[in-house]
Amino acid sequence: MKIDSRQNDSKMGGWFMHYHTVSVGGGQAGLGVSYYLAQKGIEHTVLEQGDIGESWQTQRWDSFTLNTPNSLSALPGDENSLENPGAFMSRDEFVDYLQNYARRSGLPVRTGTAVSRISKNGNGTFQVETSSDAMTADNVVIACGNQNQARVPKACDEIPDSILQLHSGNYKRPDALPEGAVLVIGSGQSGVQIVEDLLEAGHKVYLATSKVGRVVRALRGRDLMDWAVEVGFYDQTMSDLEDSRMASMAQPQISGTRGGHTVSLQGLEKMGAILLGRLQGCTDGKLQFADNLAENIIFADQVSAKFRGMVEGYIAKQGIDAPPAEEIEADLPDPAPQDRKPPTELDPVEANITSLIWCTGFNGDFSWIDDIELDEKGVPVHEQGVSPQEGLYFCGFSWLRKRKSGLIYGISEDAAYIADQLAG
Repeated sequence: MKIDSRQNDSKMGGWFMHYHTVSVGGGQAGLGVSYYLAQKGIEHTVLEQGDIGESWQTQRWDSFTLNTPNSLSALPGDENSLENPGAFMSRDEFVDYLQNYARRSGLPVRTGTAVSRISKNGNGTFQVETSSDAMTADNVVIACGNQNQARVPKACDEIPDSILQLHSGNYKRPDALPEGAVLVIGSGQSGVQIVEDLLEAGHKVYLATSKVGRVVRALRGRDLMDWAVEVGFYDQTMSDLEDSRMASMAQPQISGTRGGHTVSLQGLEKMGAILLGRLQGCTDGKLQFADNLAENIIFADQVSAKFRGMVEGYIAKQGIDAPPAEEIEADLPDPAPQDRKPPTELDPVEANITSLIWCTGFNGDFSWIDDIELDEKGVPVHEQGVSPQEGLYFCGFSWLRKRKSGLIYGISEDAAYIADQLAG
């Protein structure tokens, strides 16, 4: 589908490059949409404020590794073609993959082009203003923005100035921190992996835990994520959930480092981490913690047991001849979590805590899109990626269409769907 590449709008004072579709974001979602648009012959451009895979380069630490195996980390057209399907790509390997993918697919990506504003013109087209020029488009796909603002609790203002505060998006490596102990806030995927990174480098680490599930890395001869795909777990929609609040839960604790391994709070403790309850604040220079460590450990253990049961039930129902289950020490449930009595107050001076890392996630910022409709959580309103605002679409967001939408694995299906809507 080819269209005129220039459009005149006297209200805007001249000629602008015009596209059928402008896609914003040069990560896996933006590249996936571009791949399908190119397949359909739809004239478009992809705008990326930095380099391709920018957020992977700037918001991940040096030892970061994907948590999804190569079998579930391929972009459209590359399905089932990546080498070593059971391996896990490092940060730099995945960035190289994204950049090579864009080149060999001939995708029209403009790097170093930050979008400052998107608005609707009187004739129904979109005005897209960037750091270098402006353009118009019949359609716009937002494939970024949902995780571009570090989420830091107000308690950060109460922390003594003597403690260096970082967000996980700014943390790079252990030797960049000052000497002394480190307090990590949050035990989601980023939190537990950064704790391991610090412990392996010899740091003393305190971990303020949160209510996050965990899963065993491999079970009965296969990666748990491969099992999850086969049983249909990632194809669940919001309507399949017992409670819609489950969609807001953090991704379970797991790691792709060291070839992929199981992570648990009790396992981190055996490595040397000092476990605490949730951070509540700081009063008179003393850090305050909730008395909920046992609750957090029990919850994580229960989620792992539930996943194991799901896979075991599927194996039995299908009559699959799978290898026997191995005992994995890190996956063993804590025998007596209720007996733990962690401190609920900690003097950072006495504990020699010199650094604090907030592993508390990201928020989205869509203030640069005029008249966008957001829900109560600040997420754009849409129906399977289609905005109520005609011509506006989204891709790469969690639960866009299904549970897998927030994963690299879900990009192919979602990007194909959005491209079909655009072609229609």
